[in-house]
Formats: sequence, structure tokens, C-alpha cells
Amino acid sequence: MTLIEYKSPFMHIIIMHAFSNAYICTLSSADSFETMLKSLLGYQSGSGVGMTESMIRKKVYEGAINKTLENNFPLLLQLVEELVDKWASYPKSQHTPLCAHLLGLAMKAVTQLAMGSRFGDEAEIIRFRKNHEAIWSEIGKGYLDGSLEKSSSRKARYESALAEMESVLKSVAKQRSGQGSSQSSFVNYLLQANLTERQVMEDGMVFTLAGCVITANLCIWAVHFLSVSEAVQERLYHELVEVLGEEPVTLEKIPQLRYCQQVLNETVRTAKLTPMAARLQEVEGKVDQHVIPKETLVIYALGVVLQDADTWSLPYRFNPDRFADESVMKSFSLLGFSGSQACPELRFAYTVAAVLLSTLVRRLRLHRVEGQVVEARYALVTTPKDDTWITVSKRN
Repeated sequence: MTLIEYKSPFMHIIIMHAFSNAYICTLSSADSFETMLKSLLGYQSGSGVGMTESMIRKKVYEGAINKTLENNFPLLLQLVEELVDKWASYPKSQHTPLCAHLLGLAMKAVTQLAMGSRFGDEAEIIRFRKNHEAIWSEIGKGYLDGSLEKSSSRKARYESALAEMESVLKSVAKQRSGQGSSQSSFVNYLLQANLTERQVMEDGMVFTLAGCVITANLCIWAVHFLSVSEAVQERLYHELVEVLGEEPVTLEKIPQLRYCQQVLNETVRTAKLTPMAARLQEVEGKVDQHVIPKETLVIYALGVVLQDADTWSLPYRFNPDRFADESVMKSFSLLGFSGSQACPELRFAYTVAAVLLSTLVRRLRLHRVEGQVVEARYALVTTPKDDTWITVSKRN
């Protein structure tokens, strides 16, 4: 068991780097980005509220994300098709920047599905992106190591961006509170569940922060891995044609895209996309000789398990076929990376990525840029250190 402990003015944090398989099994679907982000942002995340209330709140949050996807799927498909149309217009020699374009797609999808048509305005997206980047650059860094408190300029920038995003979310909630049940944004579904303005703001903050970053980077890594694995790309293409033909993908068809799901699972594993889970310690506990005080945010560095040679054969190789094994899928699910155990933000990202790949791969071939070396930056969500480039060519 390896633990690293931080005590900052914000909170008491323990990062657990190695633990037994038996201990992994104690993690539940409650150990999600919601727990981690609410704790880091200073929001209520289970401590101080009853278990029943906490579980009801969690079900409302998950249900709102599911309903948002169901009722806004045509909008999601439209946003993806606009991006693919843009890529299809490029000459084969043109380098396409995955990080810039797919973060843009994720931000458009998350903001418009979460907060409505107001974020169809490019100026609103630009303001949101600026504040999002200021907050996310400190989450998991300045808070975890206490360095944010030591820099007055960084702290001021962070607090200003957080206050502005909170103000926007409260404004959206107030604007939409009188619009009735005909509206289908994430915020509307939270309002219909009779959450307070503060609760709507907090849940909206978590979804927009985590949803954008997880969705963007799942799409980035998936497209990157396909561009360097022609055989996987072609096999995926044949499944998409067999299941979908020339028709647009639908929410009902996505579960039939089994190989596509294997590709996305292997993307999450190979990239170590979300390498941490979290739990807020409600009572004092003990692991081996380590005492964990009450109200400590315990972060589990699960990324080490994702490329453990004792668990995965050739762990650094991108091989979606490993997920054809049901026992592998079960283990992956228990870790919280797929199925009902996955955090809602990751399940949302899986849907967006499935729509992107089903649209993109049927129209275009993806090619790696020769000589490019892609390195990962590991944090709460794993991102490429620098923008990653591909080229594309038309299939027909």
C-alpha cells in the first residue's frame, strides 16, 4: 500500500497509489468524478447530508444526463456531422489538430445539451472555454498540492473564473425555471426534480467541467489510436456499415456496435483516460497501518491497474480484441470504467465518441502524421502534452 498525504488550507487529501485487488472491489459507483470535483470545489458531496438524500441526488444527476442525451440526440448528431463535413473538405495533405477540434466539439455538445440554445452563440462558447480552462488548470494540481494557495495571481484568476461560471449557471437556471417541462436541457431536468438553485448550479458545474474534458479526450485518444492502427480502423468500418448501412447512428443502435465499444474501452485503458477515483471518508478509517481521518478526500490512483502486466497481456499495446472476453469486461466494469459502474460523465463521453466514430469512420480514412510522437500528460483526466495531428482522406 502506497499513500501520499497532503494537508492544505482547502482540505485533507490522501492519494492511494497501490492497493490490493480486494480493496479495489470496495469501490462503488458512488466513487465518481462527482465526489472528487465537488470536494475540490468546496461543494457538498455527501458529507453532512443523509445517505438517502445523497443517493436521491445522485440518481437525479444521472437521470438528468440520460434524459438529456435521449431528447437531444439529433442536436448531438448535427454537431458531429458539422465537424466531419469540415474535415471532409480538407485536402489529404492538410494536418488536422485533434485537441483543438475535438475540445471544441465537446464544449459545444456539453454546453448546448446542458444549458440550451444560448450556447449556440460562439461568443458564449468562447467565454465558457476561457473560464473552463482557468478552473480546470488548477483542479487536481493547485488544490492537490496546495500550490494554488501560495500564488495570489493564480488564486485570483481561479476564483474569478469560478465565480463567473457559477453566475452563468445560476442565470441559466433562473431563466429556465419558468419555461416548463417542454425544455429538454440538463438544467431543466434538474429543475424538474425540485433541486434548489444552489444544487442546480453545483451539478451543472460538475457536469460541464468534467463532461467537456472527459468527452474531448476520449474522442482525441480514440481517433489518434485509430489513425495508427489501420487494421482496427478497417474492422470498425465494416461493423459500422454492417449495423448502420448508410443511415445515421441512433441511440438505439449504439449498443449493437460491439466492436466500437471494444475500441472505446481499449482507448480508456491504453490512454489511462480517467486514472483516479475518489471517496470522501465519512468516518475515521484505517488501511493497513494508515489512519484516514474523517472528511478526508481519498483519491485512488487506478491508472496503475490499467497497465498492470499481471492483469493485461502486452499492456501498452492498443488491442480492442482483449475486450471480447466477458471476464475482462467484468473486471473493467468493477473498476468503474464501463457499464453501470462508470461515472455518468464517462457514460456521456462514450455516447458522444460512438456518434463521432460512427459518422467519421464511415466517411473518412484516418492517417497518422509521420514522425509525430504523442506523449501523455497524466492528471484527473489524461491528455496529450501537445496537440495531436492526423490527416484524412475520403473513402468514396
